[in-house]
Amino acid sequence: MKDKIHPKYVVTKVTCGCGNTFLTRSTQPELKIDICNACHPFYTGKLKYVDTAGRIEKFQKKFAGTGYASLNRGKKAAKPAAETTEA
Repeated sequence: MKDKIHPKYVVTKVTCGCGNTFLTRSTQPELKIDICNACHPFYTGKLKYVDTAGRIEKFQKKFAGTGYASLNRGKKAAKPAAETTEA
């Protein structure tokens, strides 16, 4: 390996948004993450919505008055096929 071209590999403190912290090794001295194994639904078995941009509230607000009327409406009736005449 060439000298002086590789970054330093140091002990890294990882901090999750849920408050969980742990140590690992990386080229950065500190990392901040949004989700970890202590709060991820796959590992916890609990469903948790991770909504940082307010998308769920925006969707609920948009469809609060009408509900899901388009889902309850049913399918449209099929149009009869146009008859063709050969001349």
